[in-house]
Amino acid sequence: MKTPHIYFAALLLCLAAACDRTASAPEGDAASAEAPKNLIYGIDADDYRIETGEIGRGETLGRILSTYGVGATDIDRLDRSSRELFPLRNIRAGHKYTAFIHEDSLHAPHLDYLVYERSLTEYVVFGFHGDSVSVRRDEKPCTLRRVKKSATISSSLWGAIMEQEMPYALAAELEDIYQWSISFFDVQKGDTFTVIYDERFIDDSVSAGIGRVWGAKFTQGKKETYAIPFRQGGKIQYWEADGASLRKQMLKTPLKYTRISSKFSYARFHPVHKVYRPHTGVDFAAPKGTPVHAVADGVVTFKGWGGGGGNTLKIKHANNMMTGYLHLSGFAKGIAQGSRVSQGQLIGYVGSTGTSTGPHLDYRVWKGGKPINPLAIPSEPSEPIAQENRAAFDYVRTRIMAELNGEVKEKERIVQLDSLVLPDAPAARTDADSTTAARTATR
Repeated sequence: MKTPHIYFAALLLCLAAACDRTASAPEGDAASAEAPKNLIYGIDADDYRIETGEIGRGETLGRILSTYGVGATDIDRLDRSSRELFPLRNIRAGHKYTAFIHEDSLHAPHLDYLVYERSLTEYVVFGFHGDSVSVRRDEKPCTLRRVKKSATISSSLWGAIMEQEMPYALAAELEDIYQWSISFFDVQKGDTFTVIYDERFIDDSVSAGIGRVWGAKFTQGKKETYAIPFRQGGKIQYWEADGASLRKQMLKTPLKYTRISSKFSYARFHPVHKVYRPHTGVDFAAPKGTPVHAVADGVVTFKGWGGGGGNTLKIKHANNMMTGYLHLSGFAKGIAQGSRVSQGQLIGYVGSTGTSTGPHLDYRVWKGGKPINPLAIPSEPSEPIAQENRAAFDYVRTRIMAELNGEVKEKERIVQLDSLVLPDAPAARTDADSTTAARTATR
């Protein structure tokens, strides 16, 4: 027979165990509540059956929704609710969509959300909640990866980009940066370039385009042209190593993604008239409809039919310069004789009007009424780095050039341009940020 004190001890042990279980239960519940969810587009996917599809040619969002049982009243309500944020008519064939479906107690399916992917990173969530609807635009989380790449040109800039498996968008970005300083029609086999840029990745594996270009170096023969990012006068621009702006008074060419089919000559064999005659312009072969841009600020002095030149525009610029754009298929909206245009503004489209054997742009330049070779125009740069920003620019340039030409420690890289504090510099003001205590330069 057990003694009373043994029973009492056993009772205490049982009570202690019960208390321990009671105390630990909330921790377990909290851990369960805090467990990471399987979020897709910000929606807990574990609560739904998920179906994916692709917008077909001529297919509407209303037709897709109706296949999931969404009625005409809700579709109309959604159409009205989404007009400001994302009009339903803006969906495009080939884009993906994802449906989130739940089943009620009778196992009948109901669509709660349909997500439309606008791009690799952007999407729209359409929600159905009883008698109400919702619309939300969002982006997939991306990580940035800093990349440095070099390539040697064998045929073209685009060819080199593809050979080195760089993002295609990088070619367009480099053309934009160097459009005043380098004619990519004149690049030669053996020319090289190095570029530093941010590449966006979804889930650390799917490339989603590029971010900022942190610097570039383009080498043609013995000539090196750097592109250093720096903000002056409230906007980011790219500058040469000596602080001169890469932006010039005139663009090198008025269009992109083309080839030169005929150069400036006083004795060119005319392909239609079969005689030698002057051709005081440059022909850029390009598909019909290719955008044509003004190479500099100016005023339209002629818009109309130019005989053998077909649809023609002439623009007068500063320094007694004039440019001409011939054989256009049409003119851009708002372009009229006497109207002012800005550098880079869309003015027309490549065509084959007038005396022409195929779609191309005949681009001409005159100075003081005399024709000059458009590919050999000396162009003065825009305003250089201001003296008060010189030390900050030198700081950025030194580190960008060091990274372009070799390897640098991560802590020595330029990773932001918002408020760079120069080492061991006295307090001073810049044109971009006059409130900082140290000498700074803004992006």
